[in-house]
Amino acid sequence: MRALLPLLLRTGRGWRAEPAVAARLPGGASAGSGARRAMALYRTEERGQPNSPEYRLFFKNVAGHYMSPFHDIPLMVDSKEANGIPTKKARSDEYENLFHMVVEIPRWTNAKMEIATKEPLNPIKQDLKHGKLRYTANIFPHKGYIWNYGALPQTWEDPHQKDKNTDCCGDNDPIDVCEIGSKVLSRGDVIHVKILGILALIDEGETDWKIIAINVNDPEAEKFNDIDDVKKFKPGYLEATLNWLRFYKVPEGKAENKFAFNGEFKNKAFALEVIKHAHECWKALLMKKCDGGAINCRYQHLSYPPLGDCTASPTVDPNHGLRTKRNPGDGNSLGQYSIPSI
Repeated sequence: MRALLPLLLRTGRGWRAEPAVAARLPGGASAGSGARRAMALYRTEERGQPNSPEYRLFFKNVAGHYMSPFHDIPLMVDSKEANGIPTKKARSDEYENLFHMVVEIPRWTNAKMEIATKEPLNPIKQDLKHGKLRYTANIFPHKGYIWNYGALPQTWEDPHQKDKNTDCCGDNDPIDVCEIGSKVLSRGDVIHVKILGILALIDEGETDWKIIAINVNDPEAEKFNDIDDVKKFKPGYLEATLNWLRFYKVPEGKAENKFAFNGEFKNKAFALEVIKHAHECWKALLMKKCDGGAINCRYQHLSYPPLGDCTASPTVDPNHGLRTKRNPGDGNSLGQYSIPSI
């Protein structure tokens, strides 16, 4: 069994857990146990070969039910973990400001992976352009992405709503996260992060916020509480981030990206307001109060095994999003959808 563990972790067919490193939060509270529990609540299942158009990485909850990383994983970490498993409540208010992050692209890799917002269950897939797999070019002197890159679940940047800060509409995706910790994470990891700041990228006329965050299980996480701490303890990292995001599309023949606020990184308080608004936009999306276009908003709330549907008159849970009543006999059913045989 010990010999099989590395294979299970590498293929995504086994349970993943965070390493036994517990970050100390302000006030002496430990976030380690809660953060490690995040991955214990989710597992991933690969379909198809990596580096192929058919590749998909699906998510399951602790009961083995397929779920959406976009809709089913709670945005915030609270005193009850994702599927109702209670956690030890930290005394520090900082614990209440932890967020879940879904890792799409591990640091130093080039494959442009993303949550498939328009597919049932929203698996992670590799992006295509003109039918070809997308790979991000190396931006000298870096190799691939310079952070662990991913998204905040239960957030959405509305493409029909102008952002009051940028005067540009959203990019129709969850909010992106650049995780700056020292560990190279794995695709599909679900971690707890501390929000440090935010950058407003304008990508081909669309607002594309980039959250700067750090894994609470990082050995240095206690040092980082706001954007100025990144400047102090990781000098040059924010400048490298700005440079990377400015030029990463140039090798594709596109123009340099632009930024709101002249490329200034905003602080944690500003970032939290942007996240709050994106979460409200996500709620409106699932309640059909706005035009979601082709986005697939079917979900399976962790407390309710059968899949929900945004046409089923859902009700809002402020911590976990939307719920529908359980249909008898659904069990692990995927409704009208089935996991594709790839």
